[in-house]
Amino acid sequence: MKRYLDDRIRQDLQKKMVVLTGPRQVGKTTLSQQLLTEFPGGQYLNFDVASHRGVIQEQSWRQSAPLLVFDEIHKMPSWKSWLKGVYDGRALGQSVLITGSARMDTFRQAGESLAGRYFSLRLHPLSVREWCGAHHVSPQMALNHLMTRGGFPEPALADSDTEAQRWRNEYFNGLVREDVLEFSRLKEVNAMRLFAEMLRSRVGSPISIASLARDLNVSPVTLNKYLDILEALFVVFVVRPWHRNIARATLQAPKVYFYDTALVLGDEGLKFENLVACHLLKNVQWQQDTRGASVELNYIRTKDGAEVDFCLSEDNTLTHLVECKLSDTKPHRALGRFAEQWPHAQAVQLVRECKVDADIGALKVRDAAQWLSAMEV
Repeated sequence: MKRYLDDRIRQDLQKKMVVLTGPRQVGKTTLSQQLLTEFPGGQYLNFDVASHRGVIQEQSWRQSAPLLVFDEIHKMPSWKSWLKGVYDGRALGQSVLITGSARMDTFRQAGESLAGRYFSLRLHPLSVREWCGAHHVSPQMALNHLMTRGGFPEPALADSDTEAQRWRNEYFNGLVREDVLEFSRLKEVNAMRLFAEMLRSRVGSPISIASLARDLNVSPVTLNKYLDILEALFVVFVVRPWHRNIARATLQAPKVYFYDTALVLGDEGLKFENLVACHLLKNVQWQQDTRGASVELNYIRTKDGAEVDFCLSEDNTLTHLVECKLSDTKPHRALGRFAEQWPHAQAVQLVRECKVDADIGALKVRDAAQWLSAMEV
């Protein structure tokens, strides 16, 4: 299946090394293997594979390989200085692609800098646009499918919902059981699992770290560390309240969403909001990675309780206000209020079951499937 980053990676490899990150099993290895077919003689090496690890450590790969793909290389000690040496000493015309399931910046350590030597790209789960393009179905059918299966390729392409659920159970348990050990102590795994489970039913609501810490009998500092780890592993992402004063925004309660919508525990409304959040983040990070745009995804909540699910900003100026509804086409009061307050921002009420689009003053009521399918990626 062609992914939205395919062409961009090809372009960037002609200029610099490419670092491709994203959730585990989101399709990074498949994408790189497909890319290798276009580079006869290219070589894929995974640091997690013992035989590959020896080749990596001894640097005994084919020097004539037109493309080298290094997977999970951040697990190697002093990987940054090693990679700098490999890239600077590579054969003329040789391209280098780095893939990893955890954020490369999480593993920052003392040593040589890679600044100026690479482009960073983040691969996200399948979107409505991608599913429509790959399977030639309507946006509504794509939206319904991704709501049920999530956007990770294997469960999305599974033959049955049961098969997809079996994959998801193993995936979630494996993430918490195995990957967390790279970041934390063994005795913390059970608390981390409980925390991750609790977040599954708290999607879309501002979370109180202090309250959750009391429930888990850990300190707020520890729980914030757990949240950082889950973010670093691309299990969840955090959406913070928008404010021109960034320091104030970080002190307010964040909202947490899952990269895999099917992991959300709750009603259809919560799953729909999570799916929209995934699409918005994907497009925000696409713009950040491909054109260096200063764009952000946040939400708005005022002291009197008025709230809009999401807002997008560029250069600290609001560009979009987005509210999610399952079937309610009645203008959302807070969305209308904020649309008047920020008239230059596009105010959109996304409705999953929308019979007809409507413009009500500055507020636009739009069919969610169609609107999401029209996004850039």
